[in-house]
Amino acid sequence: MKPGPIGIFDSGYGGLTILSQIREQMPEYDFLYLGDNARTPYGTRSFEVVYEFTSQAVKTLFDMGCPMVILACNTASAKALRTIQQVDLPKIDPCKRVLGIIRPTVEYLGDITTSRHVGILATSGTIKSQSYPLEIRKLFPDITVSGEACPMWVPLVENGEANGEGADYFVRRHIDNLLAKDDKIDTIILGCTHYPILYDKIRRYTPEHIKVVMQGEYVGRSLTDYMRRHPEMDTLCTKGGTCSLLTTESVDIFKQHASIFFDEDIQVHSIALK
Repeated sequence: MKPGPIGIFDSGYGGLTILSQIREQMPEYDFLYLGDNARTPYGTRSFEVVYEFTSQAVKTLFDMGCPMVILACNTASAKALRTIQQVDLPKIDPCKRVLGIIRPTVEYLGDITTSRHVGILATSGTIKSQSYPLEIRKLFPDITVSGEACPMWVPLVENGEANGEGADYFVRRHIDNLLAKDDKIDTIILGCTHYPILYDKIRRYTPEHIKVVMQGEYVGRSLTDYMRRHPEMDTLCTKGGTCSLLTTESVDIFKQHASIFFDEDIQVHSIALK
């Protein structure tokens, strides 16, 4: 297998919040990002459809030379990761890797929460999958978890309304709903990579004593540690500091959103998944 860039996949723009943090911690690596903006959001779709779309994206990134793909999408990590790892990879190439972002986030949770009461704000698909409570229970059985689905948040971000007044209503409503379920929550995980783009509004309506956890930093730490523990994969990931972006929608619109996260001029190309 030839060396190539690390692939990063998301249903839209949200994964750029993960990519930017990974690049900050691993600037020497090459990255190839794929956003399926044409079919976003994934959060309301069935397990079968999310798996189909995610599988198409993973195979595309593999075909473009990526030895490893990070599913920078919580819904894809919740609904498709296990099947891809256990069923698809042995057939495609057992030397390739596909990693998710739920477990890397959960691994650091024990050091963050004091009350041991945690809230999850995520898409409907991620909440219904129970992926966060299951992973948290494995590592920290003493932590109580409450979840709140926020189906409007991704469309707000994807349609450029994250800073609009209309977003305030939906952000405040779901935070209030979550805290009404458990008044002992001292940590909230933003369980969707789009949600950091709403961070200022989320922070505005969240009590000051509650920590709001964005995933990018922890995923970056985890991936850095993974490379240290798996030198055989590290040697397959090229190091030139390059970054290219692919979208299944408008290149111009995607580039406009991407400019928030990058100082340099980033190449963006259109691609069709099938």
